[in-house]
Amino acid sequence: MQAHEHSLKDYLKGLVLAIILTAIPFWVVWSSAFRARILFAIIAICALIQVMVHLRFFLNISLKNTGKDYLTALFFAGVLIFIMVGGTVWILFDLNFRMM
Repeated sequence: MQAHEHSLKDYLKGLVLAIILTAIPFWVVWSSAFRARILFAIIAICALIQVMVHLRFFLNISLKNTGKDYLTALFFAGVLIFIMVGGTVWILFDLNFRMM
């Protein structure tokens, strides 16, 4: 595997993008401009984009220069996170339905 050279400029780009992608959901929730489903979608999209920003700018992972084994492990970790988050959301919605 090759070492990736990144400059302070790359890290600052990542920081600015991360701050923007954090501020958007906070602003959307604060403004109460959208319904709950749209709000949830905006938060989820910003979260997914922010994960990609962190992988690219802070962990220096790119799909072009990363080994196959490393990408397989990263994909497996993503599947596990998806199962945990999906299961948690499923349980919370079920509990909400049963409490109504």
